[in-house]
Amino acid sequence: MSKLLSRYAIMFAGLIALQLLVLNNINLGGYINPYIYILFIMLLPFEIPGWILLIFGFLTGLTIDAFSGTLGLHSSATLFIAFIRPTILSNISTHDSVDRKGSPSMMINDIGWFIKYTLIVVLIHHFILFYLETFTFVHFFSTLFRVILSTIITSVFILLSQLFFYNK
Repeated sequence: MSKLLSRYAIMFAGLIALQLLVLNNINLGGYINPYIYILFIMLLPFEIPGWILLIFGFLTGLTIDAFSGTLGLHSSATLFIAFIRPTILSNISTHDSVDRKGSPSMMINDIGWFIKYTLIVVLIHHFILFYLETFTFVHFFSTLFRVILSTIITSVFILLSQLFFYNK
């Protein structure tokens, strides 16, 4: 248990540091903003209680908010994906495709399943984050374009990170 806890603590610290020190400085034309820190919420174990998942979601977003000066934006988006994650997992999973032990990573599950899971979670996160950031529908299509481009880039980063640690 302590080995698993230390693994998630290192993953949390590493993803937050990567996000704050490297990825927050990537802003291509104002349209592409990769947010890989949500991988922490995505990779938490299947059997984690819902209330702990919500706490981790909030604390992850709050940590990014505190260091980025965007109090509330990342917390809201990350808390929502933590809230909706069990529903997403149950809707995209069949009994044969997912082993309910471990975490929903590419090492445990099918690559196609993980790509679908990643795209859904990242799209929801970015949609909430960017529309809360603009807080208007005046620039609906430019914000939607930003959501789509950032979702693609973030998903590629997440998939590359999983392939880097992929052991099958």
